[in-house]
Amino acid sequence: MRALLLAAGLGSRLRPITNHLPKCLVPIAGKPLLQHWLDALLAAGLERVLVNTHYLSELVVGFLAGYGESGKVEIVHEPRLLGTGGTVAANAEFFQGEAGLVLHADNLSDLGLPGMIRAHAGRPPRCAMTMATFDTDQPRASGIVERDDEDVVTAFHEKVPDPPGTRANAAVYIFEPEVISTCKTLFAEETLDLSTEVIPLYLGRILAHHHAGYHRDIGSPESLRQARVDFGDADPVGATLYSK
Repeated sequence: MRALLLAAGLGSRLRPITNHLPKCLVPIAGKPLLQHWLDALLAAGLERVLVNTHYLSELVVGFLAGYGESGKVEIVHEPRLLGTGGTVAANAEFFQGEAGLVLHADNLSDLGLPGMIRAHAGRPPRCAMTMATFDTDQPRASGIVERDDEDVVTAFHEKVPDPPGTRANAAVYIFEPEVISTCKTLFAEETLDLSTEVIPLYLGRILAHHHAGYHRDIGSPESLRQARVDFGDADPVGATLYSK
């Protein structure tokens, strides 16, 4: 299996931290978010990983050039942001007609990828996608899922003011080739978003694989601060790292 690791975002909500540092390189527990995911993906036996870049791409390229397993990592630059689904569509051939992982580099997680891959292999036949889920402490800022008794997603509420629960989309997916083809069909060389434009098309066909461990979207200074506290970083506010 191959993986697309989405790392091109502007990190607007993390400013001023991201004024001079791309969000995927923000360090927690001694290493950047991007490295946390690369280490997990390669430890799980993923064949190849594709990382997309855009904002401060030269810093991401420089980091990847020094990464110990850089021979298994490919880079694709987006001169303009395509959206999460647009990036899948633009790089459909990378998956070589097989199922593949798609995930966001700006989350910090101890999700067990081999277990998710096994769950996808045993999914109900009607499901074309597996979505990792977790219990969030910020349901209004998350995509909240509802499930049936087979853990198949029946409803999806993306950042609504009155969410019907706390079971949230962890933004880690396994897509069958059908889903990748759908992204190609929908993408019209502007942008395409997975959460708002692709996932709703597959309600009733998405297996929810729940993760009961640690998972946090590092999307705001408050979230970063909490993650650094959780992992015992010496400078949880980030003042030393980001004072320049």
